[in-house]
Amino acid sequence: MTEAAPLAGTHRHAEPHPPQPALPGRRTYHPAADTGPGADTGPVMPAGSLPAGLLRTARPKQWVKNVLVVAAPAAAGQLFTVHALTELALVLALFTACSAAVYLVNDARDAAADRAHPTKRHRPVAAGQVPVPVAYAAGGALAVLAPAVAAWLTAPAVAGLLIAYLGMQLAYCVSLKHVLVVDLVVVTTGFLMRAVVGGLALGIPLSRWFLITAGFGALFMVSAKRYSEAVQMAGAAGATRALLTEYTTGYLRFVWQLAAGVAVLGYCLWALEEGGVPHASVLPWRQLSVVAFVLAVLRYAVFADRGTAGEPEEVVLGDRALAVIGLVWLIMYGLAVADW
Repeated sequence: MTEAAPLAGTHRHAEPHPPQPALPGRRTYHPAADTGPGADTGPVMPAGSLPAGLLRTARPKQWVKNVLVVAAPAAAGQLFTVHALTELALVLALFTACSAAVYLVNDARDAAADRAHPTKRHRPVAAGQVPVPVAYAAGGALAVLAPAVAAWLTAPAVAGLLIAYLGMQLAYCVSLKHVLVVDLVVVTTGFLMRAVVGGLALGIPLSRWFLITAGFGALFMVSAKRYSEAVQMAGAAGATRALLTEYTTGYLRFVWQLAAGVAVLGYCLWALEEGGVPHASVLPWRQLSVVAFVLAVLRYAVFADRGTAGEPEEVVLGDRALAVIGLVWLIMYGLAVADW
């Protein structure tokens, strides 16, 4: 809070206030320097260390998405071996480094625009806790080191995929996020790359049904998030995510409904395809898991329809019923893969 200017009716010889010590991390306000609206456009320096600001900019809450690297090995029943767990732990760390690099570069590029946003202005780079050159340097270092380590310690295909991911995401930060439909495809592909990279690291062939279900499931969640943003921002979208003004809510609703339908169809085709070998398990878990999968999609669609489907991990973890349904599906899916 800044100190109010003296009122016109105060006495001329009033005792002046003693000077107030400047608080650490906060700018001192000088009334004479305030020349009108827009004069104070610099970042507000918050208290906090540079390492803490860099960590916040790397979005630790978003790292849960990278757990998708275990999807392909889990689907193939090759998850619980020492080699698989060690390799996947490394791939998880490398993908996390790549995603952190993208967030750092993105926030450095958008620092000026983020300062005009009601919530993004509190991001460390926009607020001045992390200088823009430092964010660029940290992001660039991670973007170089992660693929280099992948080329040294994992399969060449993993390093290639990480380079492709970085190139695509950085292109998204620069220009692709302003291109209709392409922005949805790029974000969806990022999710699909996470789901694929674990299989590449372990040399596991990827099922066409796995790719269809994972790809359109990701598109369902991405388009549902965009639809929710469009509903919530309404006419104010141009000040925050300008591309939302180019989409109609009807179109985004069509996209997430179409994607949900294709994801369910792909999963059903996997579940009903026995490959000519009758199941030897206690129950037909593959077929039964369809029920839990469809229920999970329907439950998620409730939030999409309301316009409250934000980050996928927050939707799943924030709704107890959806979390329980997801857990039941995971157990049934695991039993199906293990043929128990």
